[in-house]
Order: sequence, then C-alpha cells, then structure tokens
Amino acid sequence: MWLAHLYDFITYAVLTYLAVQILLYVLIAFFSLRATRGYINRNSFVDYKLLAVSPYAPTISILAPAYNKGANIIENVRSLLSIYYNNLEVIIINDGSKDDSLLQLIEAYQLQKVNYFVSYQIQTKEVRGVYKSKNPIYRKLLVVDKVNGGKADALNVGINLASNDYIVCIDVDCVLEQDALLKLMKPFLETTREKVIASGGVVRIANSCSIQHGRLLKINLPTQYLPRMQTLEYIRAFLLGRMAWSRINGLLLISGAFGALDKEIAIKVGGYNPKTVGEDMELVVRMRRYMEETKQPYKVAFIPDPLCWTQAPSNFKILGRQRNRWMRGTIETLGLHKKMFFNPRYGILGLLCYPYWFFFELCAPAVEVLSLTAFVLMALTGGINWQMLVSCLAFIISFGYMYSAFAIYIEVKTFNQYNRKTDIIKLLLTGLLEPFVYHPFGTWSGVKGYIDKLRKKSVWGELAHQGLNKIPSTIVSVTIPATVIMPARTVIVSKHA
Repeated sequence: MWLAHLYDFITYAVLTYLAVQILLYVLIAFFSLRATRGYINRNSFVDYKLLAVSPYAPTISILAPAYNKGANIIENVRSLLSIYYNNLEVIIINDGSKDDSLLQLIEAYQLQKVNYFVSYQIQTKEVRGVYKSKNPIYRKLLVVDKVNGGKADALNVGINLASNDYIVCIDVDCVLEQDALLKLMKPFLETTREKVIASGGVVRIANSCSIQHGRLLKINLPTQYLPRMQTLEYIRAFLLGRMAWSRINGLLLISGAFGALDKEIAIKVGGYNPKTVGEDMELVVRMRRYMEETKQPYKVAFIPDPLCWTQAPSNFKILGRQRNRWMRGTIETLGLHKKMFFNPRYGILGLLCYPYWFFFELCAPAVEVLSLTAFVLMALTGGINWQMLVSCLAFIISFGYMYSAFAIYIEVKTFNQYNRKTDIIKLLLTGLLEPFVYHPFGTWSGVKGYIDKLRKKSVWGELAHQGLNKIPSTIVSVTIPATVIMPARTVIVSKHA
C-alpha cells in the first residue's frame, strides 16, 4: 500500500511541475507577442542615422577580451572599428595570449606603448602595457596587454580603462550589424523615470553564413544539424523568452556575447566576478540587486532586433562543455544571491524571477533524471498506467513542437532573417529530433554541470578557435535558459492515479 501511495505522490508531483511549466510557456508566448508588436510599432519611424552622428549620443566603450585569437584578430578588430557610431572607443584586452595576437595588432594598427594611467577601481591582474596607434585613422582603438586572469578579469580591466559612460561587452570574434550599437543604446536615451542599467539584443548563429573582412555578407541557415538546432533554440530563447521577461522587467541575463551596461553602476557593485564561470549573468543580477536594495527605479532593456552574429558549437563535445558551463554559472549565480529567494523586499526579482530560474532552470535536469529513475523503478514493479503515460508524452512533445513553430512564426512575421521557404521547412523539421537527441543531451550536460560543481571544477575549458571566416566550432558566452529550449520530457503516471 505504501508503495502505491509513493507512486501516486511522484506522479502528481511531476505532473504539477509540468503543468506549471507549460502554463509559464503559454504566458511567455503571450507576453512576447505583445512586446514584439509594441516594439515594432514604436520603432517603425525611428531614424537611427540621426543618433549615429549626434554629439549628444551616449558615449560608449566597447570592451573585447581576446585570448589566443591570432587566427582572425586583425579582421575582428577592423570590424569593430568600422561600426557606425560617433562617440565610441574600442578597447581590446589581450588577456595574456600565448600566441602572436598582440604582435599582430601592433604591426597591423601601428601601435606604440604609451604612458596611460590605470585607475584600479576594480581589482584585477596586472596590466603590462597600454598601446595606442600612431595613425590617427585608428584613434578610437586602445589595446591593453595584461597578465592572464580569465574573461571576467579582462573585462574588469576594460572597465577600469574605459573613459565613456557606457560599456558594451562583446566577444571579439562576433560580427555586429552596422546599426547594432544605435539600437542597443536607444533604451538608455528614452526619457522614463526608470534608470536603464543594462541593454541586450538578439544573438544569432553565424555558421554557414557568408562573412568577409568581419562583415556579414549573406545570411544562410546552418547546414549542420547542431548549429541548425541551436538556431531554432536561439529564436525561441530570444524572441520569446527574453522578450517576454523584458516586458515585465524580469530579465536576469544580458548575453556576454553582446550587451551594454551602465559603467557607473557596474563599478559600484564591483564589476565582473572572476570566481564564477557565469560572470555575465551574475553581474546583471548583482546590479539589479543593488538597485533594489538602494530603492532606485531601474530597468533592464532588451532589443528584439538581430544585432550580433556568432559561431555555435558544431560538435557534441564542445556543445557539452558549453552547456556544462552554463549550468555551473547558474548554480553559482543563484547561490551567491540566494537571499532574494521569495524575498518580497526584491519585488518581482525575488518573488518571480529568482524562483523561476531556480525551479525551471537550475532544477530542470535534476527533475528529469529523477523522474526517469522513478519511471524505470515503477515500470519494473508494475506501477505504470501505460495508456495515460503515452497520452501525456504525446501531449508534451506536441506542445514542444507547437512552441517551436510559434517561435518560427514570430521570426517570419518580424525580422525574417531566413526568408526562403525551404529554410523555414528545415527549421520545422529540425525540431522533430529535438526530444530524442538534442534535449536529452542538453539534460545530461546539465547533470554533468552539477557533478563538476560538486567536484569544485571551475575551469572554462580549452577550445579551438579558427576565426569566423573559417567557421570554427567555438564556445560563446550566450546563456540560454534551459527550459526555454523544451519542457521536461519524462512523465511518470502511476496506474493508481
């Protein structure tokens, strides 16, 4: 009898978890649709060219950490220098590269070492030298050479050196749209009672795209399965997930691949945390927590336009490392800010955003594995209602397909980057394998993230970088919520339920 009650408890617990998750997905789809429509209507008559040349435009410092990027660093920097914006400086932070990255930059951009005051407002590894170009054409460029300390430490050096009001953090091997900065900075200019402390935009997959001299010439849907599946994943995560959360000012994350921050607030909270592998998420959460604790009205903005293109992992080994790191970063961030958990002092941040990430991002892989384990035990002891189980699985998988189809529909009706009918069909077909291949692998990678965190493994992982023009398999710092990918697949139905 006790076993039957245990089976019933497990069944109802899992079904409740899934029901709440699906309800949240429906709400996310609803809010994202309204938010996207509102954004397009508000921006249909905006002339970004006026902002680009205006002397009153926000001043920006682009921070681009570089570690062993010699394969393509010259063209990457050329791409950043060609960005259409007036009040701009580009700071390349050479994070103790072991290759010839710095030598290439010195030769290509006629750099010379200069005396430059470094204000250590944020403690970092030692700065070995600061370089500026003798050629006035490259007056916006500043190159910093420092002792290796990781991406977070490199970004903190950039913050210390930045002379402008806003910092834009970017992976050096990303490709930006020419008007990306103009759109990213627009929320900071809008006159509201809320202070915008961060702004992020849509990141898209550049695999199989035509890129030359750091510019995106032609957008193509990735030919390989994994990058194509990540394309669908990113569409769901950005156009639906982040757009919906931004509508209620609930964003906890601005992608490390491309995002803007208020430098003053970033410095006040101590900059990036070099002790976490999820430094981009942790800093945004810390900035939000600071604004809540000091009772200042604020906003974290999101731009649904595709602003940044980056390479995605094209093999399971590197993809697994990436998802492992995302999970460890989530564990670290939520652990550091556990004080906010269901704490009404932090408003929506403590009562909705943090609990959502805890239950449906952090716990999702654990719930799936425990559910699968219970399913096996119940099947061996005859405790499964098979008819109900099959019905529930069919419903969940069908819901996942409809959610993906809805995301593709929003993409087609808005920015339509993949405008060939065959591309849309390929995206839809790609999603068919997700419940059986991609999602289980992502869950297992998340579980390995738990294990590595328990083992106190904090390394980033060695990666192969070949440069954007050579279609590398590289990890980028773009964190996507796990449950924005697909709902949990394991459903247990006790035959007593």
